[in-house]
Amino acid sequence: MRSISAAPMATKDIVFRVLKLKRFDAPTFDFPPEKSSMTISSAAGTSVDQLKTRIQQRQARVGIIGLGYVGLPLALLYSEQKFAVTGFDIDARKVDTLAKGGSYIYRIAAEEVQAAKKQGFTATSDYSQLTAMDAIIICVPTPLNEYHEPDLSYITDTTHSIAPYLRAGQLVVLESTTYPGTTEEVMIPILEKENKAGLKAAREQALTGQEFFVAFSPEREDPGNTTVARRDIPKVVGGLNPQASELAGALYGAIFNRTVPVSSPAAAEMTKLLENIYRCVNIALVNELKLLCLRMGIDIWEVIAAASTKPFGFHPFYPGPGLGGHCIPVDPFYLSWKAKEWDFRTRFIELAGEINTNMPYHVLSSVGSALNRYKKSVNGARVLVLGVAYKKDIDDLRESPSLTIIELLQKDGAQVSYHDPYFPFIGKGRKYNLQMKCAELKDLGQYDCVVIVTDHSDYDYPSIVQQAQLVVDTRNATRGIDSSKIVHC
Repeated sequence: MRSISAAPMATKDIVFRVLKLKRFDAPTFDFPPEKSSMTISSAAGTSVDQLKTRIQQRQARVGIIGLGYVGLPLALLYSEQKFAVTGFDIDARKVDTLAKGGSYIYRIAAEEVQAAKKQGFTATSDYSQLTAMDAIIICVPTPLNEYHEPDLSYITDTTHSIAPYLRAGQLVVLESTTYPGTTEEVMIPILEKENKAGLKAAREQALTGQEFFVAFSPEREDPGNTTVARRDIPKVVGGLNPQASELAGALYGAIFNRTVPVSSPAAAEMTKLLENIYRCVNIALVNELKLLCLRMGIDIWEVIAAASTKPFGFHPFYPGPGLGGHCIPVDPFYLSWKAKEWDFRTRFIELAGEINTNMPYHVLSSVGSALNRYKKSVNGARVLVLGVAYKKDIDDLRESPSLTIIELLQKDGAQVSYHDPYFPFIGKGRKYNLQMKCAELKDLGQYDCVVIVTDHSDYDYPSIVQQAQLVVDTRNATRGIDSSKIVHC
């Protein structure tokens, strides 16, 4: 894979390559022409002080691109603080749902959306409205392609769509998790080349009035976490120049209780990777220890509980069937890919990724061994997978190990069903096409094996064990239940 350099021509080459591949059918954008009648109250050369004052007085208009698990909660936070917020998304279903005051994310109640609408929140797919925004925040996906290389097509497509409507004095912030250098090497060159007024990103402190401001501020969403209020999560901010940092700090300081400035966008990008690689590596450690403990007849969960009593120098992480969510399974590969540009191999990180990636295969092997005790094979067995969300009590399928486990079981000839209270149907995603309907949680004895992959709180585990012929537990959900039917995996 070619490296991305800071040179404009190299940037153009790599962006063109990413867009041409479109391995996951990344969306393209068709927007109406710019509305000549649009009234822009801010002059093209809005000064830093003027924009900062508009932010402090809640008069700044905030545009958020990508209304998913990161963008929509962010939009609601700004609406709560009386900002005029416009959400942008190419998914017509999302725009229509929000226009009707509904929600498509389980943990966000429709009442929150309706309250935001009363504060002026709107959603649209008309990107020409970006010209009216004082700040533009980008919250689009950054997945991996089939070769575990960064797929920046969502960022580049979005940036191409912003550029024609860019004006002087606007603040553009990227929140999407990515490798260090993306903001400066990929996003900024597109914005500078394709805007209509010949604007440049502000790099020096001396301004001419023909600049826009750029920063990176990594998202820190934790779906399902109800213990920490979003406002209490510190916001890391790295601006391209001091004014950009100042403006981004003011923008986020209006809705978060603490902002943490760093020296550059690259430092902020690396901060996000460190946070998630830290978790990835430690989860890989306990996953590997779990495999050893299974052979040694030791309960890894008991060991972790005992180690957790140490009041210093230890933080508990827990094993599972594989990693899920947008960040932890993805981020290590972003950094490993980028490191090659510097002739550096991140061996420790790559090993952690390898261990975690192999966990669904361990589950498949465990199911096969468990069935073998009953003189049955995976081929032809009726298997019920409990839980398809990537973690408990959320409606998020991103990178869920359950999807891989279902596909592996099907490939080996199993008749697979699933149950998840958050997903009545699983259709087609970037990496899967299951087209499965949620099975009813009854008559569990009809299945040769029940596999607990996501330990939702809704499940009555004693009842599940009682009804099932065989239970393979990947999450220690059946702890405290004494039954020969249970196989810990």
